[in-house]
Amino acid sequence: MSSATTVKTEPGRPTKPRHGAKSAAAVVLLLAITLWAGFGVQVDVAAIVQNWRNATSNVIALLQPDYGFFPKTIPALVETLQMAVIATVVGSAISLPLAFLASRATNPKPWLLAGVRFVMNMIRSVPEILFAAILVAVVGVGALSGIMALVLFNIGIIVKLVSETLDGEDTGAQEAALAAGASWPKAKRAAMLPQILPSFISQLLYTFELNIRASAVIGLVGAGGLGILIDNVRSFFRYHELSLIIMEILILVLVLESISSWLRKKLV
Repeated sequence: MSSATTVKTEPGRPTKPRHGAKSAAAVVLLLAITLWAGFGVQVDVAAIVQNWRNATSNVIALLQPDYGFFPKTIPALVETLQMAVIATVVGSAISLPLAFLASRATNPKPWLLAGVRFVMNMIRSVPEILFAAILVAVVGVGALSGIMALVLFNIGIIVKLVSETLDGEDTGAQEAALAAGASWPKAKRAAMLPQILPSFISQLLYTFELNIRASAVIGLVGAGGLGILIDNVRSFFRYHELSLIIMEILILVLVLESISSWLRKKLV
């Protein structure tokens, strides 16, 4: 028997990977890109400091809302809500069948799938304020052009979200329906629609919140709602009234977000 004893040695700790050089290189690269972009758009820090002194009085005015202006904002506030409701209902009604056509899970025709996705990408690539500016020139100033711009905005968002939800769903029930002899429309309605309905309603509520914010922006080009009122008071430097409108939008969005969150928890 050998007198040699076996010495047990504990496995050493793995060497901690060192990423110092890579992290430093990434920071330097990011800094260089930021400086390149800053020089490209001619960022002038001295001008920012100088203009900030001029803006102090405006900031102080924004912190002192004129509550006496509230009655004059009610018609525009109601119109904003009406625009958001109509655009959400119409946009969702158009979006639901388009979402089924934009999903690989529910559209077996590659050429139609590619065509629908291409059109949806085109719609999403155009900002809502540009839609509003074009429609104001075609339809005229007012809520109608704003509603049409919001409908296009909603179609772009809802089709994207719902089609991605469909792509992630289990298609077993749909395949069973097709195997039993159902047509594609009937199989989608009976098997896929019930699966994505809670998610669709949740996304619809989210889009309604976005419409409230968007209606304030598109109104700046004359498309109705609070945006027109914002443009009027801003043009005459009435910042006390502008801050009241901003506060109203904030409260409205917070209330709607709370209601939407509660409904989403109940539905999903």
